[in-house]
Amino acid sequence: MYQKYYRHFLQAAQKAASPGCDLPVLHMACHSHHYWADVTLDAVNAYWQDAATMADSKWEKIFGEKIPAFQRAIAATLNLPAPEQIALAPNTHELVFRLLSAFDLAEPLRILTTDGEFYSFARQLLRFEELPNVQVTRIPTRPYATLAERFDEELQSGQYQLAYASQVFFDSGVAFPDLLTLAERKPETTEMVIDGYHGFFARPTDLAAVADKVFYTAGSYKYLGAGEGMCFMSIPLGCQLRPLNTGWFAEMAELENRGEGVEFGNDWLRFAGATMDDSPLYKALAVLDLYQQEGLTVDVIHRYVQQRQQHFLQAMDGADHQTLNRHNLIAHDLEDGHGHFFTFRCSSADAAEQLQRELRKKNVLCDRRQHLLRLGFALYHPENETFTRLFT
Repeated sequence: MYQKYYRHFLQAAQKAASPGCDLPVLHMACHSHHYWADVTLDAVNAYWQDAATMADSKWEKIFGEKIPAFQRAIAATLNLPAPEQIALAPNTHELVFRLLSAFDLAEPLRILTTDGEFYSFARQLLRFEELPNVQVTRIPTRPYATLAERFDEELQSGQYQLAYASQVFFDSGVAFPDLLTLAERKPETTEMVIDGYHGFFARPTDLAAVADKVFYTAGSYKYLGAGEGMCFMSIPLGCQLRPLNTGWFAEMAELENRGEGVEFGNDWLRFAGATMDDSPLYKALAVLDLYQQEGLTVDVIHRYVQQRQQHFLQAMDGADHQTLNRHNLIAHDLEDGHGHFFTFRCSSADAAEQLQRELRKKNVLCDRRQHLLRLGFALYHPENETFTRLFT
């Protein structure tokens, strides 16, 4: 039904299929590298044409038309009231580090997070902890049933300058229970970041109640299907933080009348960086426009993926696979508490690698994280896909 939007990637994947296997490619690593919609090809060409014909004057179009259009689309998707508060950068790490740089590292800095955060933030925290005045508290994600209670207890202590948690955990696909409710009542003295990378354009998300309380980060590389290089972070209205890491884009509104000091605007430019390739912006806009024209809302996408996940679970329950079974599936509330991929515990990293190779021979593409095998679901999975080949 929706495969028509992804023909270029699907055709290319089939050409690279496993030799000797006649089965169509089943791409189940969409949570890692989501296939790009066909419209992104024309979008890249359009960016080239604009750069070629406008040169430096292309910034007027990018900042005057393209960025506001992207901000409006993101705001509409997440029910954010102020599109101009959505900052852009090539990756979320750049945005989060810019936020971290706004804290005075000569003073004590206490950070609350979980033990299930993505490598980028986890690595950065380890480096920060080498500083004598930085203290990090990591709440174990498991058991998921009590995660919200345990995290909230620490959060409400008011001892933390920063709290950071994923909307959907990258290592399990489990959605953080009641995360937006916790964020809504966080202490005013604590800045809070929600890592939405595995939630954005996957799970329906309404940020209206927390728009002025949290920073929300995500990007187009995953479920939007527009490729890498286009990420964003929503900024609470009234934010007065002064990032130490700041670039010339932050002065875009005052380039011709630059003052002597380091001033910050009251919109997204407060967290702006510097020159970036804007072809990802064009690609993201092309996909967002396509989805709007076709009525493909996040709710529609989520329901379709949930149907594919149920078909997978039915096939799995009807088989007797040594690894792909309910016992090894990491899950919490499969009906409403999950992202768009499933994670299975294997006995070891070697066992996960071996299973990944076996699936590759059947033209099933997936990925793994150490001993964890991840299987994702997307719009480009056919409605009649039974998933039975994974278990035979």
